[in-house]
Amino acid sequence: MITEQFKKTTVELVRAALEEDIGSGDITSLGCLEPNLLKAEIVAKSEGVLSGLRPTALAFQLVDSANTFVPRLKDGERFKKGDLIAEISGLNQTILTAERVALNFMAHLSGVATLTARFVEKIKGHDCRILDTRKTTPGWRLLEKMAVVHGGGENHRLGLYDMVLIKDNHIASAGSITEAVDRMRAYMDSPDFRLQFKTGAKKILIEVEITDEKELVEAIEAGVDRILLDNRTPEQLKQLVEKARSLNPQIKLEASGNVSLDNVTAIAAGGVDYISIGALTHSAPVADFSMRVVQ
Repeated sequence: MITEQFKKTTVELVRAALEEDIGSGDITSLGCLEPNLLKAEIVAKSEGVLSGLRPTALAFQLVDSANTFVPRLKDGERFKKGDLIAEISGLNQTILTAERVALNFMAHLSGVATLTARFVEKIKGHDCRILDTRKTTPGWRLLEKMAVVHGGGENHRLGLYDMVLIKDNHIASAGSITEAVDRMRAYMDSPDFRLQFKTGAKKILIEVEITDEKELVEAIEAGVDRILLDNRTPEQLKQLVEKARSLNPQIKLEASGNVSLDNVTAIAAGGVDYISIGALTHSAPVADFSMRVVQ
């Protein structure tokens, strides 16, 4: 997932965050500090799963390329309160200028990874995987989806361009699930599709959202790759899963909607292959870190 686009997006996002925070200059650091070399440490004030080392390091280095950032843990590793996360050295003024932006990235992304890990732990022992959604902070999508991976989850689609998800409004506009899927396949077989998306139809999954058993049967008969069972209770999900497996044992099933740490185990026990959770990225509590001067 760490592509050139990911690297570019991260640099642009960190640079924008620094510009937002610094403006015409860090008036406090410039006014009360004599320029001197400084060593500092980032220390955990909570426990969780680490994510965000790349943008955190970039914050210090974009302010001053001479600053060094040495991580003592890796993204995806667990930390506890008091653990040393990273060491920074460089000019005191520039390190203190970058501090808040750097910690903001680490706090939010580690919060996403930590919440993801909690959901993953809750479904341990079930043949099911936790997915994220497109409910991400604008501009932060690739970083937040990377944080989900660090927490042990998996990515759903990255955007509108890498997977087909025919939802209720698509179905209503097309007239039916069958009509929507038929139109989708016709488009994916066209030269226009290959020209715009630079790929073949077989590499793009087709998923359809259903609301009841009738639509479930119609979607399976249409030969889709995955079915989204949205806003169903664990009991309703179990019934739909049993029906789906009786028609096509290989069909992939995804549950979503109103998933919480309290009910995710019961949802996984119903036999779905995936559980997608918007809260991983839009409602994760931040992890807590601080930077302290050591020299």
